[in-house]
Amino acid sequence: MEYLQPTIGFFALLFLGAIFSENIKAIKLKYIVSGVLIQLILALLLLRVDLVGSFFEYLSDGVMVLKAANDYGTGFVFGYLADGAPNAPFDITNPGGTFIFAFGGLTLIILMSAISALLWHWRIIPIIVNALSVLFKKPLNVGGPIGLGATANVFLGQVEAPLLVRPYLSSMTRHELLILMTVGMSTIAGSVMVVYTTMLTPIYGIGLIGHFLTASLISVPAGIMFANMMIPSEVKTDFPEGDSSKMYTSTVDALTQGTKNGLEIFLSVIAMLIVVMALVFLVNSILGFFPDINGSQITIERILGFIFAPLAWFMGIPWEESLMAGQLLGVKTALNEFVAYLYLSDFETYNLSDKSRLIMLYALCGFANFSSVGILLSGMSAMIPERRDDLISVTGKALWAALLASCMTGFIVGII
Repeated sequence: MEYLQPTIGFFALLFLGAIFSENIKAIKLKYIVSGVLIQLILALLLLRVDLVGSFFEYLSDGVMVLKAANDYGTGFVFGYLADGAPNAPFDITNPGGTFIFAFGGLTLIILMSAISALLWHWRIIPIIVNALSVLFKKPLNVGGPIGLGATANVFLGQVEAPLLVRPYLSSMTRHELLILMTVGMSTIAGSVMVVYTTMLTPIYGIGLIGHFLTASLISVPAGIMFANMMIPSEVKTDFPEGDSSKMYTSTVDALTQGTKNGLEIFLSVIAMLIVVMALVFLVNSILGFFPDINGSQITIERILGFIFAPLAWFMGIPWEESLMAGQLLGVKTALNEFVAYLYLSDFETYNLSDKSRLIMLYALCGFANFSSVGILLSGMSAMIPERRDDLISVTGKALWAALLASCMTGFIVGII
């Protein structure tokens, strides 16, 4: 079973992508092989090379400095409500109960959005993105705009990344629009990555930012690979030599726009979490009227667990843990990855083995959920309203391809 499960899982994940292809006979085997090899090579370099591991440890120290800086700014505005702020006007008997998620963790989104905008304007991130995009262009048959837009998702949000190639969006094929949307939902933005790092570091230890960066990087070729399978095409859009990535007019403009975008994301996440958690409670309350099954109450998490358990097994998780892992995948897809990570941090309810927990850490690292479909569709429709029908026609495929890409990332990490 040690060898049979990953063999079945690998071909099952590819099959689940191929059966939704618009032309299964046109799927190019070489792009599948290239996609898998790139994932394996990236995973080995990022997870097995000591030098990279040391870099990720320094990066983790930097994240903690950013957290401290954010706490300082948040404490100045919100006082003792901020995480780690001193001088509370009362005696604290339960330090763990003083943490307010909105003020202690989510405000990092605003800071990181502003810093990302500055680093982009100062040409630091574009250099990294352009270097990485070279890995994907020829082996996976994508043009310059797609290579740039897809790779930028590792650092920017799923709506911000397409802005880099906005002049070319209207002329892109449905295949290329599918790639952009798929990669956008199979990765997470740098600002959210830092929030997850600070939230889960007490559980997973230092170096967690390296896991999230690795997950997003591996998911880029995986997303392109599954998009190539679902809408095979040899046509690709290229741009002439020159700078097509100018987003901001000045440092002040970058700081202003980055802060504004961060605030919008911050408020959206807060609103989404309130609504999502409330809906889960309501649905579970309604399901509580039904008879118990095997001595346990029916919940939305259990239902999703039964649906997604096979996917969890395909990733390499033992069958006895697949139901719990399937619940996490279902919560991520139906709700969002934020809630799924909150569930994953609950060791008592989700008592997974170390290997299964690591696989799920990678598999949950992506925006592949129904709310992201709405965000991405509305954002890209505003950029190219004339292509709205094409965007709508590929959204379902993009969501499924992004989910499979995240699962393939979990699978790759599992076998390594």
